[in-house]
Amino acid sequence: MRASRLLTILLTLQNRGLVTATELAEQLEVSVRTVYRDVEALAAAGVPVHAERGPAGGYRLLEGFRTRINGLTNDEADALSLAGLPGPAAELGLGAVVASAQLKVRSGLPAELRERVERARPRFHLDAPGWHREADRSPELSRIAGAVWTDRRIRVHYRRWAGEVTRELEPYGLVLKAGQWYLVARTVGAGERRDRTYRVVRIEELHVLDEVFERDPDFDLAAYWADSSRGFAERLRPIDAEVLLTEGARRLVRPMFGAHVADVVEESAGEPLPDGRVRVRLPIETIEVGTAELLRLGPEAEVLGPPELRAAIAATARATAARYG
Repeated sequence: MRASRLLTILLTLQNRGLVTATELAEQLEVSVRTVYRDVEALAAAGVPVHAERGPAGGYRLLEGFRTRINGLTNDEADALSLAGLPGPAAELGLGAVVASAQLKVRSGLPAELRERVERARPRFHLDAPGWHREADRSPELSRIAGAVWTDRRIRVHYRRWAGEVTRELEPYGLVLKAGQWYLVARTVGAGERRDRTYRVVRIEELHVLDEVFERDPDFDLAAYWADSSRGFAERLRPIDAEVLLTEGARRLVRPMFGAHVADVVEESAGEPLPDGRVRVRLPIETIEVGTAELLRLGPEAEVLGPPELRAAIAATARATAARYG
């Protein structure tokens, strides 16, 4: 416990400059007398702590003294330049803030770690959007982020596939997924209070209200997103196709259909048949979409059911063969 307190005092003095014993005691949740003893221990260990007397006094480190006791390893220093995403930060209106923060953190690093960070910056770049997809561009994103920061309710006019709706929301968080921004919010009114996900680019009108809401202390944004993503994948592909796949086709499932489908295929795989093929369950969205997707596997896949899917694939294959003579 004491070693932890000593480290906290040292880093606080290094980052804040002049700090009073009372402020340190409140931060550490100890008595002022304990702070006096801890500061004496730091001085005895060779840390140049200087005490300034008087009403405006306190403790500070000798000017120019820096410590490497920030806990950063070489690998963590290499990763430092990748921690801030300049594109998404700029979209949230925080581009300059992130750049300033990185500059301050780098300036506080020891020379050898600062050199590693500078070496990493021109060598690595993170491009968040997926291939063949443009990143979302929403003029309301920074205002929504402001409402998330300040816990202000918002009223949105939202365009969805089933039509347009107007809703009052409590904005809990923003998620960036493959270049697309999503708002996680709790609906308000009409006796309904449930968490929903909204794609930010589909918010056509936004009104930030004066009313401040009280956040649910048990809400976990990361856990909600993980559960929501799994549920979305399952709802998107409600039909199970029974398919015989060759080993080569099984290797193509993940890059062609995604992680959710690949996991279902591997979990449902039976014992190999004499010809090496394996019977699996492969979720599809609709018969039409499933036909197009499974035809991409060619003769490496044979659909056993549902019957209408097998018939659709057979009809398409015959029409294609007839077209090519």
